[in-house]
Amino acid sequence: MRGDYQQLVDEISATLGAPATLEDRDFGLIAFGVHDSDDDLAMDPVRTRSILQRRSTAAVRAWFEGFGIARAQAPLRIPPDPAAGVFMGRICLPVRHRGVVHGYVWLLDDGHLADLELGRPGAQTDPRLAQAMETTARIGALLAAEARSGAELGELLRALLVGPPAGQDEAEAALRDALRGTARGPLAVVAVTPWDTENPAEAGPLPNLSGLAAVCAIADRPRAAGSGAAGASTGAPHAPRTSLAALVRLRSGASLDPAHATAEQLLRSPRAAGAEPEPRSGTADAGGRGPADGARSTEHRAGPVASSPVAPSGGGAPSGTEHGARGTGRTARGAVGRGGGAVPAAPAHGVRGAAAGVSDVRRELGELPAAWREALAAARAARADERFGPVVNWADVGPYRLLTGLPATDPDPAVRPILELGHAELARTAEEFLDRAGQAGRTAQALGIHRQTLYYRLSRVEQLTGLDLDAGEDRLLLHMALKKARLARA
Repeated sequence: MRGDYQQLVDEISATLGAPATLEDRDFGLIAFGVHDSDDDLAMDPVRTRSILQRRSTAAVRAWFEGFGIARAQAPLRIPPDPAAGVFMGRICLPVRHRGVVHGYVWLLDDGHLADLELGRPGAQTDPRLAQAMETTARIGALLAAEARSGAELGELLRALLVGPPAGQDEAEAALRDALRGTARGPLAVVAVTPWDTENPAEAGPLPNLSGLAAVCAIADRPRAAGSGAAGASTGAPHAPRTSLAALVRLRSGASLDPAHATAEQLLRSPRAAGAEPEPRSGTADAGGRGPADGARSTEHRAGPVASSPVAPSGGGAPSGTEHGARGTGRTARGAVGRGGGAVPAAPAHGVRGAAAGVSDVRRELGELPAAWREALAAARAARADERFGPVVNWADVGPYRLLTGLPATDPDPAVRPILELGHAELARTAEEFLDRAGQAGRTAQALGIHRQTLYYRLSRVEQLTGLDLDAGEDRLLLHMALKKARLARA
């Protein structure tokens, strides 16, 4: 079907004599026409990045949407803004089907389309543009059909993963029929959390990734008020968080590489909640009108993930992880797998934006509910502990495999005092000390403090908690309570 899009985009380019680009409603690149100009400046940074990274940034998206493209029923012209990195004007053809916008066709205008009549009141639409809009309508019908197909698969996947037990056998059989040969595995489930969607029952446009069999959005069950870290209760139930479930077909049961590639690309989607532009570069005007800062790159809170779309896996997405079937590799933040290597000196303690978890390999569809629980637990662990990097395998989250399966409760009374706001440094010191098996020298070096300062802080921990850090069971209680508090914050 993607070849059909390319052919239709080429038709529009030929009709109007201008390079056309097709993006979905999330500004993910679908197809583009060749730009024949010899003028390097004519290929502005916004279009270049869209093609190379296969997605426009959040800042670019917001800037163009400011012209009303999401509401437009007819073509509209967007002027150039060199200060914003938009060197050439655009003509936007909204891709709609039955009143729903599914994407946009963009036409670069270096001035030769200035006389193109867009259909103002009292003026007749240019015949070339009318023909292009007919082609755009065909694109809209294809995108709508693709969305319907993806939604149907997503509904079956959701029913299998988290639906009532009485209906899971039926969902499994229907999904097997829909997936055909893919259902025989090997398979893995990827969880991305949080996932931003207006309707928790919809995942958004189906990403165009090789090996991606089905996706669906899944809302967590609301947690009761008072559960979680001390001081975190608001007196009201916590709002449910929506996560994305992605079923990935693996090339072999010995490698989770396709699942990791899928996870990394999904984290580049603007729906991966928490993605934000990098600091302003000063090239946009004072009012923030231009997208120049976002046109260059965006950075995810979870790490350096540029704002590109879920693109074909052959696109060579930047990868921070080397991984195998058990994920025994390293991330850009340090080694987290079973393959060994030092962990980062001092892990950051703030909650990151979106993160992704990857389940163990599965052979049968009936095993997917357990795989979803693994993937979601791994994603929660990655959000809680940045040492794992933005993508982590269930096999590599260590004690979080146990902790994520426990019910949400208030912290143990003995540990609660150091989880209060005024003792964050003591909590961090205790966790570093226990992470390093009680080795004072390594802990002091990691924290950048003198040993005597470390001993003083540890004595304060003992005073506040009543625990003996020379006692194994007390150490275990404190260590697990601190890790569980991380999960609660995430």
